[in-house]
Order: sequence, then C-alpha cells, then structure tokens
Amino acid sequence: MGTEINEIFFIAGVGILTAVIHTVLKQSGKEEFASWATLTGFIVIMFTVVSYIGDLFNKVRDVFLSH
Repeated sequence: MGTEINEIFFIAGVGILTAVIHTVLKQSGKEEFASWATLTGFIVIMFTVVSYIGDLFNKVRDVFLSH
C-alpha cells in the first residue's frame, strides 16, 4: 500500500512544482517559458501515468491468463 501512496505524492508533487514554476515565470514576464514549464510538467506526469497504466494492464492480463 505504501507504493501507491508514493506514486500519488510524486504526481501531486510534480504538479505543485510545475504550478509554482509557472506562476513565478509568468509573474516575471516570461510567459513563453512558463508555458514550456507547464508542458514539460504535463509530459512528465503523462509518462508516469502511462507507465502505471501499462503495469495495471499487465497485472490484469496475468490474472486472466493464469487459469
């Protein structure tokens, strides 16, 4: 159960860090860099989520193929 919590905290942490970086860059007048920072954070989170979904599908496949 601890691993799932760590995964959720990782995703939340990346989201919060991305939001802070976006806000700081936007306040300093660098809107383009703020957009790139947001896009980068989104891509990191998507790769993480896709990895977890792939693990989920493998576990479901193993359950149905074990019979």
